[in-house]
Amino acid sequence: MKNNFTKLHRLLHWVTALAMMILFITGFLRMNWMSKTTIANAINYKTTDAPLTKEQIGGIIKTIREPMWQWHEIFAKVMIITLIVRIIYMVLKGIKFTNPFKTNINFKEKIQGLTYVYFYVFVTISAFTGICLENGFFATYEDAIEDIHKWGLYWFPIFMILHIGGVYSAEHSNKKGITSKMISGE
Repeated sequence: MKNNFTKLHRLLHWVTALAMMILFITGFLRMNWMSKTTIANAINYKTTDAPLTKEQIGGIIKTIREPMWQWHEIFAKVMIITLIVRIIYMVLKGIKFTNPFKTNINFKEKIQGLTYVYFYVFVTISAFTGICLENGFFATYEDAIEDIHKWGLYWFPIFMILHIGGVYSAEHSNKKGITSKMISGE
């Protein structure tokens, strides 16, 4: 069987995976364990001397969260560039995924196609809303755009479950060895 996973294909896959993991982790931390409220409460709880002003606490919070946020922004750019290169690569190589809306395909192919659609829609929406937030586009709708961007925290685990389920299914079908081909190319 011919290997369709070239070095570039595998590189794009694994860079995408790494970027998605870092984006998920930094987004999760920012919204939960390292949220403004959590850090402010910790500072207020542990401060025994004179209480800090709101501005001082805000400065501390920003200082704590800034390196993490830089990673989020860097890997957002990596993700966007990788996505663009991936789409160009797929078009040039003629790589297509199954159209899940065709009526003459089996259930497994339909799920596989829907997972690809889900991935591209999810990443495109996340990238678009992130770009809007970073650049102040559509400022009137900033709260709504931020809410949509934060949905990525839920979209990502759903995609991971679908992806891992698909890989598991492929390994137990006529595509046995797909995992090793995606890792080593052989």
